Amino acid sequence: MSELNGNEKLYRRPTGLPARPSMPASIQSGDLMLYGANTVVLFYRSFATTYSYTRIGRIDDPGGLERAVGDGSVTVTFTARHTK
Repeated sequence: MSELNGNEKLYRRPTGLPARPSMPASIQSGDLMLYGANTVVLFYRSFATTYSYTRIGRIDDPGGLERAVGDGSVTVTFTARHTK
């Protein structure tokens, strides 16, 4: 994932995913969102936003996330956990 804006990492997929965007008003550290149909975004800092995203997940414990991802490109692996 590439660095963007000092608060997020992004990956542009070669193909799109189903999207249902909404405006969250604020982003929380650990949010995993889809921007448009093909850009996966992992946020490591909280902030207010006016952009629309499709929520696709969340890191349960984002403490230390900013330090872990650093300020350059990083390889990230996600594992889904299903909740009821």
